[in-house]
Amino acid sequence: MDSIRINTAQNIDIEYEIAGLGERIAARCVDIAGFAILFIVFWILTIIASLSFSGTAAMVILIFYLVIFAFYDLVCELTMNGQTFGKKIMKIKVVSLDGTQPTFGQYLIRWLFRMIDFGFPFGWGVVALVSVAFTKNHQRLGDLLAKTTLIKTTPRTQLNQVAFNFSLPENYEPQFKEVMHLNDRDVELIHEVLTGYYQTGNADLIYAMAAKIKAHLFVSIPPGMNELQFLETVLKDYNYVTSGINV
Repeated sequence: MDSIRINTAQNIDIEYEIAGLGERIAARCVDIAGFAILFIVFWILTIIASLSFSGTAAMVILIFYLVIFAFYDLVCELTMNGQTFGKKIMKIKVVSLDGTQPTFGQYLIRWLFRMIDFGFPFGWGVVALVSVAFTKNHQRLGDLLAKTTLIKTTPRTQLNQVAFNFSLPENYEPQFKEVMHLNDRDVELIHEVLTGYYQTGNADLIYAMAAKIKAHLFVSIPPGMNELQFLETVLKDYNYVTSGINV
């Protein structure tokens, strides 16, 4: 699977899977379905307005719908962290190629080139289909110019699987009770780093993550324990202190 490296707030590079053509099309279909329902509602309101009030009221309702349709993607991605409702349901989002949050300018470029990419009014155009299918980072034309792409937001390992698959003895004694200062996202990130190491053997991730956790918890690695064992122990300790075993 194609992936992109995202630099987290802890300055650790994590690989995320790039959303493929299928996810993009599915997200687009969800948005189109929403617009179809909204169109029916607005059409009914337009008919009611034209019969009960005046043609001006009906025109206002129609213009309001067209404004929502035109600016939907831009407003949603700006206010929903790179997602529309379709993207949110499909668990994908827009990111910059360098892994950072896209700027307003990048979102604007993506939006401006929607007409070329998708065609009018709803369809997925040939340009977008070919571009997403054959470019390295699955980018449509708007993405190529904005230097953005879409990634899957679902972690490779679900949160309830992170650090909670250890079988700990009843008499287990945690070595780092400071793990109470970690949150679920911290632990998920540790697990992502360990998974990446097991798959690639890239020890740099382990050293970098261990250094960050030591600094965050104000602890030192005991003699005889390496950085890999330290991170594994942190996960076990976190599992212990948060599982209610010690209550």
